[in-house]
Amino acid sequence: MGKVYERIEPRLRAFIEEQPVFFVASAPLAGDGHVNLSPKGRAGTLVVLDELTLAYLDFGGSHAETLAHLRENGRVTLMWCAFTGPPKVLRVHGRGEPVFRDDPRWPALIGHFGEVDGPGARSIVLVRATKVSDSCGFAVPFLDYRAERTQHAEHFGRKSDAEFAAYCARKPFNGRSIDGLPALPLPLPDRPARENQL
Repeated sequence: MGKVYERIEPRLRAFIEEQPVFFVASAPLAGDGHVNLSPKGRAGTLVVLDELTLAYLDFGGSHAETLAHLRENGRVTLMWCAFTGPPKVLRVHGRGEPVFRDDPRWPALIGHFGEVDGPGARSIVLVRATKVSDSCGFAVPFLDYRAERTQHAEHFGRKSDAEFAAYCARKPFNGRSIDGLPALPLPLPDRPARENQL
């Protein structure tokens, strides 16, 4: 049954890297604020940096709830489910931090994502694990993975950096969350030059 781990052990890392989708949960401090849960996909957009640290690319979209919650309080949970093979649900509870394009860490961090980086990347979310746990996953159904959807990458791949910045500025819940919390810094900072991966 369920177990708590002190770190992301090699077999947990392998499990994380095998899953085609994960989920991100966050919430504001206000008792009447909106809890957010987001599915994340696109191969190569999540990396395990070390035994306690993960990072994922935050791409453009109509909302920026996770960014707002992380800026306010840092609480975040990432979850993976085994839809094939032995049943398992894995959660990483931790402290998250968005790294925006004007952050001096951006050029080195973006190198970890290789070819999946693109003009639609608006931040890199760093997650430092405070608790790693799994559970049985017996109620999670078997689901067959067919392929990646390409629409998101293609849509943002057609935009220049200026067009993407304008897209972000037009969305009412990019600069502020649905609860009015600061989210994505606008105007969107320019992308810095990329360093070689460390």
